[in-house]
Amino acid sequence: MPRRAPKKPDPLIDLSGHLRISSRLARPLVLRTLFDRQAPVELEVGCGKGLFLSNMAGRAPNIDFLGVEISAAYARLVASKLARANLSNARIIQGDGLDVLRSCLLNQSLNAVHVYFPDPWWKARHRKRRVLTPIFLAHCARVLVAGGLLHIWTDVEEYFRESLDFVEQTGLFEPPVEERELLSTHDLDYRTHFERRTRQAGEPVWRAVLRRNVFPTGLERVVFGPSVDVTELDSDSTILKTSLE
Repeated sequence: MPRRAPKKPDPLIDLSGHLRISSRLARPLVLRTLFDRQAPVELEVGCGKGLFLSNMAGRAPNIDFLGVEISAAYARLVASKLARANLSNARIIQGDGLDVLRSCLLNQSLNAVHVYFPDPWWKARHRKRRVLTPIFLAHCARVLVAGGLLHIWTDVEEYFRESLDFVEQTGLFEPPVEERELLSTHDLDYRTHFERRTRQAGEPVWRAVLRRNVFPTGLERVVFGPSVDVTELDSDSTILKTSLE
């Protein structure tokens, strides 16, 4: 079922400090410039209404949180929440998650990637639109530091099992560990609005956290780009020469 259009944010709220448009970003994206400081960065792909991004940014001021949301309306909604809360350690990019991973983010630039309740795209002809694909997961491994974490949650068991099969095929992560379901006594105890709705309906949530291998086999085949000449990147980033595809 398609998402309902969110309410438009207050036009008096200045979104410029928190909202970015992927097509206008410098590539590669230098995160310390985006956040005006050097700090650990975590990425959420598919932010929805921004509950995770706003909550975590408020709870962990020493970490920077970056979100990517393909819907312009929802990206503006999230940006307005971040701006109202005056959260200097959170930004939202309106754009495609895979595009941002592939051609904006440098190697080993993130400490964690979060993917919560991605659209399962039920129809067979739409399966290619699913977010959790081998190429997406490979780029997650590329942008994560050694030992960095990938969090995957969904309410669709088939999608969950398929995603873990893809993860295993990449050979870039340690075996998955199930994330415990925490007791939630308040609406803000949930990571996302979708988790809250799913659990309150008594339906299961499938969760896993995966640690990027310290010495992953095959990561040299995952290339940053393709819109950037990787030979021009700064020496702090691992330069990868060939494509996974």
